[in-house]
Amino acid sequence: MRRREFLGKAGGLAALASAGALAGCGSPEANGESTGVRDTGLRFHWRMVTAWPHGSPGLGAGAEYLARAINELSGGRISVRVFGADDLVPALEVFDAVARGSAEIGHGAAHYWEDVGPAAQLFTSVPFGMNAQETHAWLYQGGGLALWRDLYRHFDVIPFPCGNTGAQMGGWFKQEIHELSDLEGLSIRMSGLGGEVMRRAGARVVSMAGDDIPEAMRGGRLDAAEWVGPYGDRDLGLHRWGWHYYYPGWQQPSSLVEALINREAYEALPSGLQQAVTHACRVASDHMLMEFTARNQQALDELVSVYDVPVQRFPDPVLASLRRLTDEVLEEMADEDSTAGRVIRSYQDFQSQLARWRELTNLDPSAG
Repeated sequence: MRRREFLGKAGGLAALASAGALAGCGSPEANGESTGVRDTGLRFHWRMVTAWPHGSPGLGAGAEYLARAINELSGGRISVRVFGADDLVPALEVFDAVARGSAEIGHGAAHYWEDVGPAAQLFTSVPFGMNAQETHAWLYQGGGLALWRDLYRHFDVIPFPCGNTGAQMGGWFKQEIHELSDLEGLSIRMSGLGGEVMRRAGARVVSMAGDDIPEAMRGGRLDAAEWVGPYGDRDLGLHRWGWHYYYPGWQQPSSLVEALINREAYEALPSGLQQAVTHACRVASDHMLMEFTARNQQALDELVSVYDVPVQRFPDPVLASLRRLTDEVLEEMADEDSTAGRVIRSYQDFQSQLARWRELTNLDPSAG
């Protein structure tokens, strides 16, 4: 595929990036440099390890899209070979592989990296938090990205926002949930802060990679499971056991995906290629969010009409209790870890600043 063809398929976003649309976000124009990638003859061959099943819709495909974007925007000077989860390293070891230089780049979600510290999971999602648009505004206009990069700095890893699944579903449950006590004792697969909230509610939270979920559901090792949303859940086959599909996705109203780049590998690139990588991440980020936004409803329609999946809303008292537990978890995190406290305060301050604007602009679809 030629570079011009790729830019067209990217919806013109890469062209906007090269034209300086990213000014103020680390674009070359902001530093008085040219966006043109001058060919000095150097070629770079990167390995990308990912936390996703190879080629999975949205996530695995998003990693492949990023690899193509980097190649095209670098004029072919950076080639990226993509490895799915377990091809080179397990899904939950992607961060470590990039940190030690076994791979130059990774594609995953920050809530998987427990060893980085409690603040990491805040850069995937916050229960009852901001939506995708607001979260990206916090990163680029509210100081969130600087906090994120400061957190990873000690590991010689540079994070780049590189996708978002948008709002997720609340998960698949073998039994109906009528009140908070129904969660007690359930074995549930749920990552990040949502998982900690579920622990507070009495559930037994299990960590596992996405492609291990179906067998765990089938084999009786799980009573409930959360993955992404209709688009990704259908592909994994999570609908095959007739479980109840709950909404809203209180645990992840937005879900950031990140590109992790080894600092030494990034700094070995000429400045023009560094900017090509930066722009590629922005293009891939927009592409993923658009894909999930378009495909989730299509997949949900199929789950309901073809497979008779029962879609149910969590009762309001259950949601209210989960929100209360979320507040407790965040407050304790802020008290116990100073870095997490800084991130939480920044996030919540920005969310509060947007509250009035959200109220004024969120039109009820049924109005009029």
